[in-house]
Formats: sequence, structure tokens, C-alpha cells
Amino acid sequence: MAGSASAPQTDRDLTSIAEARALARTARQAQPLLAELSQEHIDQIVTAMADAVTPQAEALARLAVEETGFGVVEDKVQKNLFGSKQVYEFIRPMRTVGVIGRVEDKKVVEIAEPFGVVAAIVPSTNPTSTAIYKVLIALKARCPIVISPHPSATRCITRTVELMAEAAARAGVPAGSIGWMNTVTLEGTQELMKAREVAVILATGGMGLVRAAYSAGKPAYGVGPGNAPCYIERSAELPKTARDIMIGKTFDNGLLCSSPNSVVVDEPIAEEARRQFQALGACFLNDAEADALAKVLVTAQRLPNPALVGRPASVVAEKAGLNVPDGTKVLIAPLKGVGRDYPLSIEKLCPVLSWYVVSDWRQGCERCIEILRYGGMGHTMAIHSENQDVILQFGLRKPAFRICVNTPTTHGSIGLTTGLDPAMTLGCGGWGGNITSDNISPRHLLNIKRLAYEVRPAPPSAAMATRSGAIVRPSAAEHVARATALPQAPAKPEQRGIPAQQLAARIDEFLASRGYKGPPSAPAKDVAPPASSGSAPAAATAVEFVCEDDVRAALSAGRKLLIGEKTIITPSARDLGESRKVFVQASWPN
Repeated sequence: MAGSASAPQTDRDLTSIAEARALARTARQAQPLLAELSQEHIDQIVTAMADAVTPQAEALARLAVEETGFGVVEDKVQKNLFGSKQVYEFIRPMRTVGVIGRVEDKKVVEIAEPFGVVAAIVPSTNPTSTAIYKVLIALKARCPIVISPHPSATRCITRTVELMAEAAARAGVPAGSIGWMNTVTLEGTQELMKAREVAVILATGGMGLVRAAYSAGKPAYGVGPGNAPCYIERSAELPKTARDIMIGKTFDNGLLCSSPNSVVVDEPIAEEARRQFQALGACFLNDAEADALAKVLVTAQRLPNPALVGRPASVVAEKAGLNVPDGTKVLIAPLKGVGRDYPLSIEKLCPVLSWYVVSDWRQGCERCIEILRYGGMGHTMAIHSENQDVILQFGLRKPAFRICVNTPTTHGSIGLTTGLDPAMTLGCGGWGGNITSDNISPRHLLNIKRLAYEVRPAPPSAAMATRSGAIVRPSAAEHVARATALPQAPAKPEQRGIPAQQLAARIDEFLASRGYKGPPSAPAKDVAPPASSGSAPAAATAVEFVCEDDVRAALSAGRKLLIGEKTIITPSARDLGESRKVFVQASWPN
């Protein structure tokens, strides 16, 4: 019986694995086609996708709440629009094709190359907004993307990606550039991340998933828990501070990983701060109530109870058996420490805050570090203060890469209320075991190659000086003249070398002088010589010489190229032509 019970799940795992492999292969086939698109064409595709999901922001938000049970529809609408409008407006002017920068004084030309196929893991907490964001930044970087939705949010994520894929297809995106898994299992997701065709992973989710991403054997951007502390220094403007923290904690019921999780407040203003929070709908718990809440909210693994994630404060209180006033928006539990003995000091992912009182900013600094070390290293924190010296000290000392000043951590960290790059994936740097501390954008899905011109002469080696005696170097004036400016790209590539027909004729003459003479090539139907090889003969014959431009011209015209045993093909032309099946082989002699 046990074997038969496990069979359906085994079949589902195998289906998921096969699907992941097929999607990765399809995306890899689309990669060279997507990489060849112009900046104008890429921007048209990205614009079409953003325009397609913007009118659907509310419908997708409702679908996400209905399917997952997490969060608030109105707040999810804001997050969807953040992705389709603010992220879009930020990435729209970026150059991601060809030459993207010139460092004139160093004579360096920067050229963008797409990273390759992206495996994107999308969480259930922010499903539709994260999907919008990841598809936009991947396609802007000319990277095909394969989405692995969270199993509990498959429908809303799939609908989001379908809308974007349909719009992208109408705008001319190569087939296979956007894919998504329909049968989602842990085994299938792991197979996708490990697939040979995948070049980079964008992982957003729990620590287990992030660790799996970093163990897949390839570059990965992974973001785990936040557990953001908010320090209130004695010079803070208390009414605004309390409002900012309450807004951040209640936004989508605390689902963003940068949502406030703890308040650390200076003792001289603690009672007034408490009154400000209560006036906005916060309910402070006594020790017994905090213990009861901890028992239902925090699991034995020191993780938030999934049944309470993203639920309103009233629902959380009811599950814990607490009687709280009507209209309670946030539960606040005063704590005396951080760690396993204080379960509510973890990231809570619902409208619950822990509350700490400290003597001054130095003690507050140490408490914030403790909280970050218990979960959230490198992620986000906030300081509310009018003392610029204290603000700077927090910037210098805290192990967080987003320190939001006098603004909600939820909104400030993603760039909604600050000047940070708008993003739904936030790197935690070395402190958090991540490859970067940046807010992830299309720039992180590009490799930059550089043309580097000589700006100073190479010093002579001892061997060269010994063998050739005096070494002739350019004068200082000549060297400065060479290094003053980068050469600008011509409108059209300059034609160099021997024309194709002339080169072919010389090769034929040489072979004839050695007694080699090939038979006439067999005719082929619907096959024409390349435009660059001169005027076409009356009958289709094998071309004599093929370069990469000939192949591209044939592709543009929808023609094939007939090649024979005497056809000379450059290596780049052969690679491109064979991958696109442009060549037709003439009959070989008997």
C-alpha cells in the first residue's frame, strides 16, 4: 500500500523534471535569436509586456489573494503596479545591447552580452509582482527566462506570465524566450536550477530554496529572510515615525521580506512612542499574551507558521486566543532579548512586531546587530532620527546593506520611497551569503566585455632588450596623440581585404595549376547565391565563398545557400549557417 500511495507523487516528480529539462532546452534555443535583437526591438518587447499587465494589476492581485490566502488585495495592486510601471520606467532608458559605455580617458569601450538562460523562482508571498519584475528585467537584458512558480501560487503566477508572453510574442520575441512550469515540485525546480542550459538563477524564497540555488553549481542571486529592525532615536519625529513603521508593517500584512519586524526605541521617548503606536491601532501585549502568541506563530524550526503568514492582526490574535480591541492593526510584544529563548525575535511575515527599549543609540546599535544576526544579515533596517551623526554611525556600523532613513523599510528598501534602484529582489552581500548587495536589475543579468586600447607603452622585457638591442618606442607626443580619443564606430563596417569572387578565382587558379579540377555542381531548386557574392547565374550553382554577412543576408531574405566541395566557408559563417540550417549541400561526385 505504501508503494502504491507514493506512485502518484513519483509520477508527478518525473513529469516536473521532464518539463524543467524541456523548458530549459527551448529557452537555450531561443537565446541566440534573442541576443541578436536590436535595442529598439528589445525595448518594444519590454514596453508591450508592461502595457499588457498594467491594466490587469487588480485582477492579478485578487487572483493571488484568492489562491494563496496571503495579503491584502489593494496592497498587492500597488506591488503589481510598482513592477509594471516603476520598475519599467527605471529600466526603460537602460542600454543593454551593443556598446553601452565609453570611458574616453581610459580608452575603454564597454559592450553588453546577455548572461544566458535565467531560472527564476517566484514565491507565494509576492507572486504576481515578483513574476512581473523578473520577466521584465530578464527580457531587457536579452535573457530567456523560465519561471518556477511556488506550488501554492501556480495559477496567479502562470496567468501573469501568460499575459506577458502573449504581449511579447505579438512584439516579435523569439519563441521559447519566456517559459513557465505547469507541474511544479521540489525535484522539478531543482532540476531546472541544475540544468546545463541555465546560466544564472534568480531565487526568491525561504532559506532552503536559496541554499539549493547556491548549491546548483552556477551563478545565483538569492534572497532569504529580512527580519528588519527599526531604531527610533530620541531626536526622531515620533508621529511620523510611528506612522511609517505601522504603514510598513501593515502593507500587504507584512509579507515583504524587508517589512519591519522589531522596534528598538530610546528609553527617554519610549512611553510617548508607545502612545503614538497605540493611537494608530497597535495593541501591546503583556508577557503571558506574548508567550501565547509565540506558541502559535513560531514553529519548532523557528519559522513563522504558514497558516498565519500574511494574515491580519485580528486573525493572528484570534488563533492565539487573545482578546484585542476592535480595529487592532498590529500586535506588539515587548521582549528582553534576541534568540531561541525569544521566539518572537524572528522574521514574522505578519502584522506582529517585537519591542525593545534601550538606553541610548550605542545600546540600540548593538540590539539591532543582534536582531540582524538572528536572521536578516545584510538585508534591511531603518533608523528614525534627526541626528545626522547618529545616522552616519548606523550606516557605518550596521550589517545591513539597505539602511532606510526616516521612511518605512518595506517601501524604502525596494526603491518606492527612496532613490534606490526599484527591485523586488534585494541582494544581501557577503553578510547574507549573497553574490551582491545591490537591488537586482537588468545590469546583473549582463556580462560586460571591454575593448581596451593601449594608453601607455608596454615596458620592454629583458629578453627583448638583449636580443634586439635598442628598442624603438614612440615619442611622448605620438603616444599622447594615440591615447586622446576612442575611435567612433562607423555607420557601416569598412570593407577590407580581397572581394569574395576575386579570392575564389585565385584559389581556383592555384588548384588548377596543381591538376585539381572539381566537377560542376548539381543544380538545386529554390536556392540562390548570397547577395554579396555577385550577380546570380542563370542556374543555381554552388557558391564559391561564404562569409558571415552572406549567411545573414540569406537569413534576412529567407533563402538557402548551396555549397559544394569547393566552397570556401569562414568559421563564423559555418557556425551561424549550420545552427540556422541555411546550407544545402550540392551532390558529391560519384
